[in-house]
Amino acid sequence: MERYRTHRSRRARAALLALTAAGGLLLTACAASGPEGGSNSADHKGLPAPGPAPARGDQGYESAPSDDHLSTFALDVDTASYTYARRTLADGRMPDPSTVRPEEFVNSFRQDYRRPEGNGFTVTVDGARTARPDWSLVRVGLATRAADPTRQRPPAALTFVIDVSGSMDEPGRLDLAKQSLNTMTDRLRDDDSVAVVTFSQHAETVLPMTRLGGHRGAVHDAVDGLAALSSTNLAAGVETGYATAVDGLRKGATNRVVLVSDALANDGETSPDAILRRIGSARREHGVTLFGVGVGSTYGDALMERLADKGDGHTVYVSGADEARRVFCEQLPQNIELTARDAKAQVAFDPHTVAEFHLVGYDDRKVSDDDFRNDRVDGGEVGPGHTVTALYAVHTRPGADGHLATATVRWLDPTTRAPHEESGALEAGALHDSVWEASPRFQVTAVVAYFADALRAGTDHGPALPGAPSLARLATRAATLADATEDQDVRALADAIREASHSEPTG
Repeated sequence: MERYRTHRSRRARAALLALTAAGGLLLTACAASGPEGGSNSADHKGLPAPGPAPARGDQGYESAPSDDHLSTFALDVDTASYTYARRTLADGRMPDPSTVRPEEFVNSFRQDYRRPEGNGFTVTVDGARTARPDWSLVRVGLATRAADPTRQRPPAALTFVIDVSGSMDEPGRLDLAKQSLNTMTDRLRDDDSVAVVTFSQHAETVLPMTRLGGHRGAVHDAVDGLAALSSTNLAAGVETGYATAVDGLRKGATNRVVLVSDALANDGETSPDAILRRIGSARREHGVTLFGVGVGSTYGDALMERLADKGDGHTVYVSGADEARRVFCEQLPQNIELTARDAKAQVAFDPHTVAEFHLVGYDDRKVSDDDFRNDRVDGGEVGPGHTVTALYAVHTRPGADGHLATATVRWLDPTTRAPHEESGALEAGALHDSVWEASPRFQVTAVVAYFADALRAGTDHGPALPGAPSLARLATRAATLADATEDQDVRALADAIREASHSEPTG
């Protein structure tokens, strides 16, 4: 977790002039308006470096001294943590705090960001003041173009790696996967290809890469024949899956391994780093990416999340038929096409107006500030229809006015690997007076972030978000927002918070 950072400028008028000079490289609107593929200049770092900081902020929060004002992270569109937490709460249990990743909670909800027409991103930066004096929540929103099922896309070569271990025999695991794969097979295009690999104690290629046109029946037969067996050698499944993907590699296509598992590895290699080393060349040389689909009431969240992060992909979790349909029939086809590779974001806070800042989540996605423009350093892969949200707790200096922060996203064109950048900025005067007077979608973002923060209470993840209401009040807020947005996902959020509030300590 990125710690709160306290900044004290030792520069006076000269630093302000330096900041003004850098302004030509920074936008001053609340959302990006420049052309797609903006400045690629390597020297527009933007703001002057702040001086040394005191060890504790004036609100009593622990603060690490820092000599920079930057926050840099790889983009992440995972949502598994939130969906699994909802499943756990519905089963009458509180989620393990170690499985709660706030960015995945936030990124599970629709947003109101403007979208670009072509590949790349728009950048929206907005914020609102909290109930704690001089503390605000600042939202950095990145959006790709809308998903369009009629748009021509590259063909897909998908290798399904299906866990058929004994634990997958539980209702809602293998049966759900089979139903979903059959539905998705019927919705893919004739020029798409599918391979099927299974693993239990050993791994087996059940169906080599097969073009769907005229051969859908073969895919259905392979899926219908899946049956649960014994132990879980996930490493063998992943290794065989990648080997099958490389054997069936299609140039000009999206080559992806789709891992469907409860990730309860109990046989063979169980370290994600060791597993990924064994299939490293397939990732680096052939560009095969990973899409992890978690299932089961008991789920190896940490293993699946680590595999996806390091496998240039992302994870989702399904617990029922509706979610399975959404994942396999909407999200997976949406992720067949990439609009950005190795995408990273960097937010520069103005040390003249910002005393402390704290990124909510993205613990495992942090990138060295100096590597923001190092295109050899992994970022995130993002497809059409995605939004990525980063929420910050920001302590502004008393009476602060003027520039607050600039957010820049950098990505590589998925075909040419050419780098592009886009930026957006926020002024202190543009902050809403209250989180609860901001737009409904901003309020949803705040509610779900406060919810995730509450579920991690008592762990060593840093101080609580400023201005946090009780879970009972959050549930009421979420219910009101569900009515305002007519969004069933927000309604489900209200139910999940209510279930968690029943276990909230009193007194």
